[in-house]
Amino acid sequence: MDREARTYATAWANELASTLSEDARALERRLFGDEGGASERGEDEDEDASEEETVGTSGRKGKARADARVRRKTRRDWSKVPDEALPRVAVVGRPNVGKSALFNRLTGTKRAIVYDEPGVTRDRMYVRAYWGEHEFMMVDTGGLENLPANPEGGPKTDTVGGVEILPGMIEAQAAEAVREASVLIFVVDGQVGLTAADMDIFAWLRRTHSKIPLHLAVNKCESTTKGEDQILEFWSLGDVTPLAVSAISGTGTGELLDNMCATLPPPPQVSEDENAEEEDIPVTVAIIGRPNVGKSSLLNGLAGEARSIVSDFSGTTRDSIDTLVEDKYTGRKFTLIDTAGIRRRTQVKSGTDGAEKLSVGRALQAMKRADVVVLVIDGTEGPSQQDFVLAERATQEGCAIVLCINKWDLVDKDTHTMNKYTDDMRLKLRVFEYAEIVYTSALTGQRIQKILDAAQVASENHRKRLTTATLNSVVQEATLWKLPPSRNSRKGKIYYITQASIRPPTFVFFVNDPKLFPDTYRRYMERQLRENIGFPGTPIRLLWRGKGVEKGPRK
Repeated sequence: MDREARTYATAWANELASTLSEDARALERRLFGDEGGASERGEDEDEDASEEETVGTSGRKGKARADARVRRKTRRDWSKVPDEALPRVAVVGRPNVGKSALFNRLTGTKRAIVYDEPGVTRDRMYVRAYWGEHEFMMVDTGGLENLPANPEGGPKTDTVGGVEILPGMIEAQAAEAVREASVLIFVVDGQVGLTAADMDIFAWLRRTHSKIPLHLAVNKCESTTKGEDQILEFWSLGDVTPLAVSAISGTGTGELLDNMCATLPPPPQVSEDENAEEEDIPVTVAIIGRPNVGKSSLLNGLAGEARSIVSDFSGTTRDSIDTLVEDKYTGRKFTLIDTAGIRRRTQVKSGTDGAEKLSVGRALQAMKRADVVVLVIDGTEGPSQQDFVLAERATQEGCAIVLCINKWDLVDKDTHTMNKYTDDMRLKLRVFEYAEIVYTSALTGQRIQKILDAAQVASENHRKRLTTATLNSVVQEATLWKLPPSRNSRKGKIYYITQASIRPPTFVFFVNDPKLFPDTYRRYMERQLRENIGFPGTPIRLLWRGKGVEKGPRK
């Protein structure tokens, strides 16, 4: 009788636990179903798709294992689709309606700068996004103030005295994103209401790109009492259904993604051969430097198109823009990151541009995800203290470094100018003497191809791995030339050396006491490794480890 009671109690407890878990998942869907995060929706879609596969399995454990198997397969297949094969979804609208905030919400990232000021977003930004079983490329654009004059034959930029001005170039970037898009999300401000600019943009989109599916997102409708009323006047636009959304709270973003995915083109075919050789991962190169040194011009020259806005105004670039570039001579692929100019911290703090702090933060974050940092220096001004600080920051992040001297066409030179300039660079930036120096002109395209060549070499050395036998032979020869120092009748001993990691190459010296090896001898060992093995373009790290717990002083 007791055994039957225990069996009944156990079955009742399991049933209660499963019921509670189902109720919890249902409550979570109600609370966060419209959050716009790809992970929540993706799990629901995978659970529905796995129900057919779990027929005949034993209990909920078999279903859970099948769900996890389906989800892992989906995530693995996503990474195989190249960026250029994904359908593109462009977010467009007039300035300051919340396009970047909605872009971050739909992609589940914080890549776009969000600031309460019109005109912050300028270049178009691409980020891979997921929703359920759909994968696409989301594109953030700048605000449209004046419609492009010739959207079919190429957008024209406004000029004043022969110089291109900024607003026209922002709209040219937005028009390019619209032309290559598979789906459009037209964002309007629900708190301001329908404006004449909104009607002009909508008419332009329907007139010039009528074949592209369009979704109208009425943003800033987070109010629970007025949210639905704010979309009423947008029904007057005609053949499009307005949808109340909020980039801040996530209201309505799930329904927006559902409607958008329903109009996406069929997904690209992905090879299911798991034994196929994986495609080479592109080298990530961050272009860093002070404002107005020609970073965006170099990116456009390497990409072969007007990917970033170039202007004589300092601080034109705000966001960190990723661009996939393929070397036309070797076929190697690079992911170039154009960043905002980084001024001194005191200048940024005392400046009046509030968005500059966010731009500098994005630029510093670009170093963390980069393999190689190309430090661009104005050739007419030479290296400065800020350039030294930026190179030091890149070394701290463990990145390989290439020094690019831009605007070389503006330097008065003779046959010895480049050698003298190189010696001066090595003297002022002597800590980074391992970095290769490239002299370029973004205006004329002179030697810009060498940036990719130097970045490739630096990346290969950044990932170089050596055997322990090779390292120990170099260290043994180095100790014969210069014996380890002694202190208090104790002589330093190096037992052996091994490589611990790459990116950057990190070596561990196992010694009897690390305190016996001063900085001068450690720098000597670094020079010996570079001279005998060679690590051009990349920093190396040396770690010194003792035999164990050091003994305390004698009493």
